[in-house]
Amino acid sequence: MKALHQIPLSMLDLVAVRQGGTVADALDIALRTAQHVEALGFTRYWLAEHHNMPGIASSATAVLVGHIAGGTRHIRVGSGGVMLPNHAPLVVAEAFGTLAELYPDRIDLGLGRAPGTDPLTMRALRRDRVESEDDFPRDVAELQRLLGPLQPGQRVMAMPGAGTEVPIWLLGSSLFSAQLAAERGLPYAFAAHFAPRYLMQALDLYRRNFRPSRQLARPYTMVGVPLIAATTDEEAVFLASSVQQRVLGIVTGRRGPLPPPVEGFMPSLSPQERAAVEDFLSCAVIGSPPAVRAQMEQLARTTGADELMLVCDVFDPKLRLQSLSLCRQAVATPSAAIANEA
Repeated sequence: MKALHQIPLSMLDLVAVRQGGTVADALDIALRTAQHVEALGFTRYWLAEHHNMPGIASSATAVLVGHIAGGTRHIRVGSGGVMLPNHAPLVVAEAFGTLAELYPDRIDLGLGRAPGTDPLTMRALRRDRVESEDDFPRDVAELQRLLGPLQPGQRVMAMPGAGTEVPIWLLGSSLFSAQLAAERGLPYAFAAHFAPRYLMQALDLYRRNFRPSRQLARPYTMVGVPLIAATTDEEAVFLASSVQQRVLGIVTGRRGPLPPPVEGFMPSLSPQERAAVEDFLSCAVIGSPPAVRAQMEQLARTTGADELMLVCDVFDPKLRLQSLSLCRQAVATPSAAIANEA
């Protein structure tokens, strides 16, 4: 297992619209955050496709990938993910093939099996198309062909796209994509930032069944981690209330913009509400640098993850950047040194 300081850090951004802010503000915050984590040495910056969700501005994922890649220099930028049921594989291949030509060796294509929205919006996206369990594996295979080298007699090509070999990742919060990623020899990212229940089962299934491929010789796993770091544990708990409020909105069907933090939020909830929020965020890392270091070490030991992808939705953009900096420093610094500084 890698030591904690050897595990690459990356970031997933939902491009949250904050209460009192605008979509333009959210897009600007996303770009500034990407530039910040690039300077910190993060490996990748991914954006997640969601539709018809108040408070999330990442629906046009490929457009945002281009925006972030154009405003940074070397960090990898990609989708975490494109929800494949919403799109024809050819359209995805052309979009990400174009991005790969604009930003060579910097674009990732993470693919999700869920629609990333409600049934009514899904029908608006793909009209009356009826999904079956076989569609996702078939669409992944088609994308691999379209992004691979042109074959003799190939009648449908992605142009741009053909020959770009954009790296494909499979994303999941259950066991289906873990099994498919293992069969296809693709890297696998588990969404523990919102659905941690099957984390260990999925990672074990993926590793046990992995078959080497042209893209990947051995299993490679990434785990999504909610992160709130601050100078003190008390401040981190306070800042985390923004995410906790949003999670409560998700589980109760009352979505909205990211709210500012409030004192004493979790104790104010009913036992059932508190349990639902805690279950949703059971992999969250919240605290001061020593606490962050300890929690990240425990997560790394438990999962054996090859890479950790942080989801950091602090309401104040400046404190969000500070949170990411504190985490980077905590991960890179030996535990004893952090304790001495504290």
